[in-house]
Amino acid sequence: MTATIIDGKAIAQAIHEELKAEVASLRAARGAEPGLAMVLVGDNPASQIYVKTKQRACAEVGIASFPYELPASVSQDKLLALIEELSKNPEVHGILVQLPLPDRLDEEAVLAAVDPAKDVDGFHPMNIGRLVAGKAELLPCTPAGIIELLDRTDIPIEGAEAVVIGRSAIVGKPLALLLLHRHATVTICHTRTRDLAATARRADILIAAAGRPAVVTGEMVKPGACVIDVGINRVGEKLVGDVDFEAAAAVAGAITPVPGGVGPMTVAMLLSNTLTACRLQGASGSPS
Repeated sequence: MTATIIDGKAIAQAIHEELKAEVASLRAARGAEPGLAMVLVGDNPASQIYVKTKQRACAEVGIASFPYELPASVSQDKLLALIEELSKNPEVHGILVQLPLPDRLDEEAVLAAVDPAKDVDGFHPMNIGRLVAGKAELLPCTPAGIIELLDRTDIPIEGAEAVVIGRSAIVGKPLALLLLHRHATVTICHTRTRDLAATARRADILIAAAGRPAVVTGEMVKPGACVIDVGINRVGEKLVGDVDFEAAAAVAGAITPVPGGVGPMTVAMLLSNTLTACRLQGASGSPS
């Protein structure tokens, strides 16, 4: 068996085209232009690349982007003051604080300072609560992108046994909730899971989000399962995921590659959230 490769890049591009049309329609009907503020603290090379990628994506679909680059030495008070200013700015409908922040800054306090109506990352405690209740409008981007991948490749979620390897607040936990809301039976695994391989082999949908290369081997994949690889790890000069791709692809029914799988979907969902936020704010940008 050779798995079908799930082309996240192509699916994300299709979403970009849909969003481009929706943004143009919103502009024509209401004169509104969705705006996304991106706050980058410090000079982390990976973070700089991510922000530039998001800026290009905004330009592609017609979303205005407002980049703010702050030195790593910026004080907590100055950063919070900027977040407050952006939360009140009617031209800004979404606020993205690029993570990670320098260690000396209180990341939790910064994320909590974002107006929940403009929290396009879905990290604000209020939006997390809404997610738990199944009432969230702004979903965490990577988990939402994974659900979109499954839907657009006709992978059935309802009734499926899903195993999520990784319990981060950014991917593992919110993804488990989204799958549960779609009537999957969900197991979350982590470093203390006993016999991880046996648990993984039960999965119809296996998601690897552990942050370690090749944590999922071919022997851990149920024949015909869908394998979603969230990981991105640099091994030498090569980028690899959390899944031993070649071994897993020989067993799985469908699998995402790294790069070109989940990554582009995360950006697409960020754009989608910005448009949703604009609509929810009545295109006025007023805080909730």
